[in-house]
Amino acid sequence: MDSSWLVALAHTYPLLVPSTYLAASAVGAGFALNAHRPLARSGGLSISVFFAGWLTGELPLHHLAWQVAGTALFVWAGALGAWPGWVGLAVTLVSWGALLDLFRRARQAEAIVERALVEALGADYQRRIAPDLLARLDPQPRLAELLLPFAMGHRDVERLRGVPYGSHGRRNELDIYRRKDRPAGCPVVIQVHGGAWVIGDKRQQGLPLVNLLASQGWLCVAINYRLSPRSTFPDHIVDVKRAIAWVKAHIAEYGGDPDFVVLTGGSAGGHLSSLAALTAGDADLQPGFAEADTRVQACVPFYGVYDFTNRSGEGRADLVGLLERLVIKKPFAEARDVYDRASPMSRVHAGAPPFLVFHGTHDTLVPVAEARIFVDLLRAASRAPVAYVELPQAQHAFEVFASVRTAHAIRGVARFLAFVYSQHRAAAAANAAPPSTPARVA
Repeated sequence: MDSSWLVALAHTYPLLVPSTYLAASAVGAGFALNAHRPLARSGGLSISVFFAGWLTGELPLHHLAWQVAGTALFVWAGALGAWPGWVGLAVTLVSWGALLDLFRRARQAEAIVERALVEALGADYQRRIAPDLLARLDPQPRLAELLLPFAMGHRDVERLRGVPYGSHGRRNELDIYRRKDRPAGCPVVIQVHGGAWVIGDKRQQGLPLVNLLASQGWLCVAINYRLSPRSTFPDHIVDVKRAIAWVKAHIAEYGGDPDFVVLTGGSAGGHLSSLAALTAGDADLQPGFAEADTRVQACVPFYGVYDFTNRSGEGRADLVGLLERLVIKKPFAEARDVYDRASPMSRVHAGAPPFLVFHGTHDTLVPVAEARIFVDLLRAASRAPVAYVELPQAQHAFEVFASVRTAHAIRGVARFLAFVYSQHRAAAAANAAPPSTPARVA
């Protein structure tokens, strides 16, 4: 390749390459700094901060790789021929250290998740998982999974697309993920996508978890639901409940067990899955199918919105405005009861199913304090286990694609669900056993 033009340019403008390298180094360092300490946690800027911190925090080694490659190119082009280049190199080395620290913190997720499960389920919880379920668990992520974070499929899993569950066209369709050998009687997980109740699709979120569980013998159902502003709340939760009712009625045809259904989802999907799990049989949220069984056996929300009223003052101040304009379409001051009934915090009760709640400390879209309050309320009211995993430096939507943190989080979900399903099977077997015959007295 003829590089004489580059040499000529460097001679004509001796500070161009070094200054450009310094600018590029500053940008890279800014991304690393924002992943360590988000530059904004509220307002419109928090959205940009999220996107920058999300990719950097979850893929620090990928960022390191492109920075190393870029530095090598700049050095070859003469970046170290003047002082701005040397300053840029110093900035870059600091940035590399920050990226390596992000990776180190992400690896800690394994211990953090396990500690949360032990706290909620007991130190011996893994010994209480049925042997056949324990044998399916995948303890460590595969290298290919981490090198190719956006390769979402799994060689052992097939997807059935566009199965209708309601009457609202594409927004009432679901996809079914199952192992290619098509086992029968599989426990079921329903994945509810996020997107602030206004965007999103069943093909875009939760796929690392869905594919992992499906490969281990679960049947996973990813659903669409009606979105605002075309639709108005509670249309969204009505659709989630209609999907649960459909699963209960039809999932056995696809190899699923309708007696064991779990809900999961992130962000708005975390809100909807939690609300559905806490409102089984609520006639107001099941118009036309009030008699349908919408009970679920567990719920695993990620970085969910749990309060539409911001009762604690810890939530986003601008959430109510979004809800008023696009989602609920009623002024908060005039319809506080609607906002309250739409809040999972207001629906906790003693009969809640087991919960495993995930949130990141660096979430700039949904404050982590909201998850803490929700978990405290659940633990005070529920008779079932409530596990809470708070991941240091994790941003919103951290588990949308494969990463070290994602890998350990979803494997923790698999262990939690294997435990809950083991307890469910043991209870069902005990209930099905014939009563013992009393001994005869001679």
